[in-house]
Amino acid sequence: MRRKRNSINLNGVNRRYFILATSSAIASILFASCTPSQNSSTSQLASQVTSQPVSQSTKTALLKVGSRNTVTEDILKFVQKEIAPSQGFNFEIVTIADSVKINDALKNKEIDANLFQHELFMKQAAKRLNTNFVMLNRSYTTVFALYSKRLKIKTVDEIPVGATIGISNDDSNQDRALKFLKHLGLINLKEKSGEYFTVQDVIPHPKKLQIKELDNYALARGLDDLDLAVAYSSFLLQAKINLEPIALDDIGIADKKYATGLATLPEKVNDPNI
Repeated sequence: MRRKRNSINLNGVNRRYFILATSSAIASILFASCTPSQNSSTSQLASQVTSQPVSQSTKTALLKVGSRNTVTEDILKFVQKEIAPSQGFNFEIVTIADSVKINDALKNKEIDANLFQHELFMKQAAKRLNTNFVMLNRSYTTVFALYSKRLKIKTVDEIPVGATIGISNDDSNQDRALKFLKHLGLINLKEKSGEYFTVQDVIPHPKKLQIKELDNYALARGLDDLDLAVAYSSFLLQAKINLEPIALDDIGIADKKYATGLATLPEKVNDPNI
């Protein structure tokens, strides 16, 4: 299988199909003795699942894997029910519906790993917590797109002057949203002064968008009050909102640094249970 990531609209496909498509990659991370190599193909990883069952000697304490949202929890439940038994392995899913607290739990060793974030967000959390996290094999990419519930439009050209738009308030996802909007020709940006672009780097543009900073959960809930939002489809799915995107961030979706992976602590990388 070629390492090409295709855009998947999680709001427009059956969630079970999505789980089936990604579970083999997730399972390989959980069940094989993984290292942070980024060069294994999905097919190679899947073969590891079927050929390398966990030995009795490696079964120690029950592995705890943190999940933040509906998508990752469904993936983990599928692996737990359909794949883990054949490998002689089990793990506990710990649901922590908070993007900050789930990494706090990882640092405090309340969980052994978590599955919900991309590498840049993980590094951002590690810096905040003054610790180190390691991302193992990346598994899937969540759709990141421009949505509208209030405006009955289908193209970027139809966006009115002065429209209100919500973007993430965390550093890495705000940077991504601003670069996406610039790529769409909706804003202008000056040279960034730090690691990431921020709303302070937005300079005048004919569209005069009114940018609102919100956390990722609030972006989905705020679609009733915003004209537009740049958001991850997984948050819309969790909020039971079904919208077709106006535009997809195809550049970001193809970038592996935005792919979701299993995050753990450095000392856990060679743990045979992970």
